Amino acid sequence: MTVPRIGLTLGDPGGVGAEVVLKALASKGRLPEAEYVLFGDARLFGEEARALKLPADFSPWPGGGPARPGIFLRDVAAPAADRTRRRPDAANGETSFRFFEAAVTAARGGSLDAVVTGPVSKAAWELAGLTWRGHTEFLEGLYPGAIMSFWSPRLRVALLTHHLPLAEALGRVRREALLGFFRSLHRSLAGLEGGPGEILVPGLNPHAGEGGWLGREEETEIRPAVETARAEGIGISGPHPPDTVFRLALDRPGTMVAALYHDQGLIPFKLEGFETGVNATLGLPFVRTSPDHGTAFDIAGTGGADPRSMIEAVRLAARFSASAS
Repeated sequence: MTVPRIGLTLGDPGGVGAEVVLKALASKGRLPEAEYVLFGDARLFGEEARALKLPADFSPWPGGGPARPGIFLRDVAAPAADRTRRRPDAANGETSFRFFEAAVTAARGGSLDAVVTGPVSKAAWELAGLTWRGHTEFLEGLYPGAIMSFWSPRLRVALLTHHLPLAEALGRVRREALLGFFRSLHRSLAGLEGGPGEILVPGLNPHAGEGGWLGREEETEIRPAVETARAEGIGISGPHPPDTVFRLALDRPGTMVAALYHDQGLIPFKLEGFETGVNATLGLPFVRTSPDHGTAFDIAGTGGADPRSMIEAVRLAARFSASAS
């Protein structure tokens, strides 16, 4: 039996990344059979495992050859001997990026089927002098057209723009940008289980502009892009009133809302599925998922982090790997 090879990164050492990774791996019976490869500092994993009273006797990852079930460690040394907990820190930002970069390099080289990333701090990355706002922005630099999407048992959302100031994000709602986004989203979904499905596009303004009375972007930018995409054979509709479109998509497998900016999509998504939601980057030659929460600095080190979103991120990575094979 062939099993997927899934890399997991520790995330920011000052947050809950190592905790939710270790708890997820200890949740026997909830994860699919796979070769799991942990990308992180062996000392940090051991320290976290002792605090949580969880096993961490992972064998070094040999790499290569057929994937075999088990948990292995790819030791990526942290640049600082001690970690700062519960706040953004430059050394932690550099460390979390090194873990992530090592896993992405392995995936790009064909050694991993999927990468599941622990949460990082955007502030820590900035303190470390890194130019990307997060995982997705780094991946977009390697694979233009990569899309941030979110998946839960009841709702699916993709974002035209994500980590941008709102004024800048609204300026990106233009016909050609939208059409390129719809095409990329359709192409990415077509390669997953269940095919491309249906895409619902919300309006930008209240009541989707009310025929131009409450804003013109629906008529000048969004509707023309939707109509062109539909003429190309893409299953898409809109613009729908943004305050009701998520109800239309709820509990409809195969339906995805193509939100126009970060909070338009993430407020309803996290209200519905925060504990079990998953962030997935579409448009890559490998699978990448992560929990839909951040570093949770406020509870780091307390042992109180909920691993359910990490568990679902691993499960979705396995499913996507199977549909891509």
